[in-house]
Amino acid sequence: MQVERSAVTRGRWASLAPRASFVVVVAFFAAMSASAATLDRVRESGHLKLGYLADARPLSFRTESGADGYGVALCQRVADELKSQTGLGGLTVDWVPVEPGNLLGDVQQGNIDLLCVPASVTLERRQQVSFSIPVYPGGIRAAVRADAPAELREALGDTPTGRPVWRGSPAAKVLSGSSFGAVSGTTAEGWLAERLKTFQMDAKAVGVPDYKAGVQQLLDRKVNVLFGDPSVILAATDPASRDKLTILDRRFTHEPFALALARNDDDFRLLVDGALSKLYRSSDLQPLYRKWFGEFDEGTRLFFLWNTPPQ
Repeated sequence: MQVERSAVTRGRWASLAPRASFVVVVAFFAAMSASAATLDRVRESGHLKLGYLADARPLSFRTESGADGYGVALCQRVADELKSQTGLGGLTVDWVPVEPGNLLGDVQQGNIDLLCVPASVTLERRQQVSFSIPVYPGGIRAAVRADAPAELREALGDTPTGRPVWRGSPAAKVLSGSSFGAVSGTTAEGWLAERLKTFQMDAKAVGVPDYKAGVQQLLDRKVNVLFGDPSVILAATDPASRDKLTILDRRFTHEPFALALARNDDDFRLLVDGALSKLYRSSDLQPLYRKWFGEFDEGTRLFFLWNTPPQ
């Protein structure tokens, strides 16, 4: 009986083996197809779709002649590299405006090939999309009005207080009575919610649709503090209002920003990283960075040095 069962079992496995092999082969070729999907599609169509936000200075924005900004300049480098490597001299670059609430969704759905708005790289986001090598040393800092109380500046700044930053007196009293703004959907919003929960403060978190609206709410005294990346905050501030704001020195987080592209697309990612690495090694990097962010200090130099892969 045991022998009969074994024979039956062997027969079943024998019948399943070709199917299993077929599944493995299909999965293999599907993976191969996915990794080459973008480049194949670009070669076939002659179009490269680059996504940008119309109002996200200095990362990307719309002008009368098209798109501009730091991220746009980086993506143009990628397009130039693609033209030179594939012989697609007649490649058409389509600059596709995207909505703030669906940036990664547009990448996932194939509406764009590359997101030219550098985004903070998180593990959660990497479940949805892939990222290039880092392109910008981001991080969260606090913007306050120029007439903000000294206690508030002390609690959020780098001035030593002898107490934990979010506690103590008078800092705790000032913070508990404050309202904090952050742009909805950014890492600053999640970070702020976590900090308020951790320290159990009676403070108000306010979500704002974009940095320009956040700056306006800060100036209108609807929020006491705006958290976010300092370069983007400054870019959302017009010259007349810039003297009314102060961005405090303390950096609460260190976040590498990168360009998003579809997952399982290794060939395209390699091309993107190659184009960026070529820029990082060239004399063009510093003037490009200074154009959009000002000073190219030693910390910035080291950031790009450590994020340039060896050839």
